[in-house]
Amino acid sequence: MSQQSTIQPFEKGDIFAGATLLNNPNDDHAGDGRIIQFDSDLNEKGVLWTKGTTHLIGGLKFGPDGNLWAFDGQGFKVLRITPDGEQLPDIDFPKRQFSSVNFDADGNPIFGEHTVGNEVRLPPDRPLGTTIPFMPGTDRFGDGHVFKCALDGSVIQEYATESHGGMPGFLGVTGSTLAPDGKTLVYMSELGNRLFRYDINADQQLPDLITYTPESGDMAMAAMYGLDGTLYYVTANFRKGFALQILDDGTGEAKETFEMDGMGWAALGISTEPGKVLVGNFFTGTFGKFDVAKRAFECTAETNVARSLAGLAQYAG
Repeated sequence: MSQQSTIQPFEKGDIFAGATLLNNPNDDHAGDGRIIQFDSDLNEKGVLWTKGTTHLIGGLKFGPDGNLWAFDGQGFKVLRITPDGEQLPDIDFPKRQFSSVNFDADGNPIFGEHTVGNEVRLPPDRPLGTTIPFMPGTDRFGDGHVFKCALDGSVIQEYATESHGGMPGFLGVTGSTLAPDGKTLVYMSELGNRLFRYDINADQQLPDLITYTPESGDMAMAAMYGLDGTLYYVTANFRKGFALQILDDGTGEAKETFEMDGMGWAALGISTEPGKVLVGNFFTGTFGKFDVAKRAFECTAETNVARSLAGLAQYAG
């Protein structure tokens, strides 16, 4: 496969998918970093091969600076791509395994730290398939905290957010989304039974938005506020299946539930189009633009790599 970047200047409605080419036989999360560019109807337009990355590229989101932000958490990399398709030089952010970003009113990034602790708790017959690195100079993967940083890389504030660990025990803030009030962060430890909230203005943990009983098998996978303030959410149960929901962000009650076909739906992205949300399947690499009113995908596309799709975003122009 040619690895010459063919990414084009961004146009209004373009959709981007983080889909690393997993071509490292010794690590099933590692390979050549890739962001695929599609038009609004999900016709492929180009590819950006990322520089200096080693593992899954995910957490895609457009910032108020107009740039596309993304992450190689295991490589301790924060990426920024200009609307001209140029990867900007790295900022010296903390060496943490960040995998999501939100922005305060001043444009400062608020990062979620993907990992916590120092143990992987999986049975021997289900090995992880990758090596989770320790933070440089430490004996732990991370603290599962949230960090507000300045654009020079310095930390403005570290928030001691609670995390669950998820099924494998090391998952911290794997995804996060900032409420329209500008202060309530909704986040999850993927494959865990809690959908957390944190008040970043008061610097305090809030009651969970959702808490499942462990025996239910229900798990939080992803959450994302749309541009209109709609809170989209993906929940999973390996016995019952996966579902996209629209939540009441005051009570956690599901206002709408859309059963998804098959397992593995784990990526959400902000759509710039009213009543639409981007939804992706990590297991298969399929993703699409979901039309809430029609309760169906308007269009879909394939990244053609299993267990790689880790971020979706649409350009507002």
